[in-house]
Amino acid sequence: MFKSIADDIRYQFHTGNSITRLIIVNVAVFLAIMLFQLVITVSSGFLDSSHELFHTVVSYLYISSDLMWDLKHPWVIITNMFTHAGFFHILFNMLVLYWFGRIAGDLLGDHRMLPLYIYSGLAGALIYLITAPLIYQGPSDLHGASAAVLGIVAAAGLTAPDYQIRLLFFGDVRLKYIVLTLILISFIGIGMLENTGGNMAHLGGAAFGFFYVHMLRQGYDLTAGFRKLIAFFKKPKVVINKPAKRKVPMEVRHRAQARQSETIRKETPSVAGDQERLDYILDKIKQTGINSLNEEEKKFLDDASQK
Repeated sequence: MFKSIADDIRYQFHTGNSITRLIIVNVAVFLAIMLFQLVITVSSGFLDSSHELFHTVVSYLYISSDLMWDLKHPWVIITNMFTHAGFFHILFNMLVLYWFGRIAGDLLGDHRMLPLYIYSGLAGALIYLITAPLIYQGPSDLHGASAAVLGIVAAAGLTAPDYQIRLLFFGDVRLKYIVLTLILISFIGIGMLENTGGNMAHLGGAAFGFFYVHMLRQGYDLTAGFRKLIAFFKKPKVVINKPAKRKVPMEVRHRAQARQSETIRKETPSVAGDQERLDYILDKIKQTGINSLNEEEKKFLDDASQK
């Protein structure tokens, strides 16, 4: 069963679109983190100290408000936007990514979704790093795909604001109102001092999504460089396979040579005497070269030269 599930996931990853791959990566990282937490909790005898160890280790995937930490652990610039430590956190982000990512992919092209996700996440991280010292007295961290997802949401909303989505309990709702609601939720969170740094990052990601579509309408695709870089690393290497040399048994080789000699002998016209045959061989050499002679003709030519 597990092998079948793994095969299905592998198939979806290789054949699905960019949004499908992003969801698979996010879920895989989340499951790995949860499995690690389970191992730490059980091995510690279900002690509360296991939570401290867990958060210490997982913090190596988060981006920190401490710039020196980030410089010493540069991978956090990317890993933070694929890391979730709560079930409802990843559930909400992946549902929104799935719904709006499909729309944005259809409107803007699937090839733009991965760089838009990354760039929106980086924009959110930048806003977080700028505002975190003003918000928090001590160190803080940022993780989750919310900023990256809101960048895709904003891009979809600005591209097709009147596109309608059917929501449970609400019916058909235009895309622009859903985008506005999600952005207002972040503003409300900042006003209520709830996940203030995270909500600032959300607004940074959304701002990049709006800016990206605006520049795209001006003829500038900000994701072009990223896509060229990915295409460079994905460029297939051309390998020329030389045909393998087959070893022919000696008996087969002799039979082939004998058949060849017999065929050539049949093709050689019957001549009345040695002189006519010699003239024929010399004409053959003149037309096709000495290598075209068979063994009998070469022997005849050699014998004639000795006379």
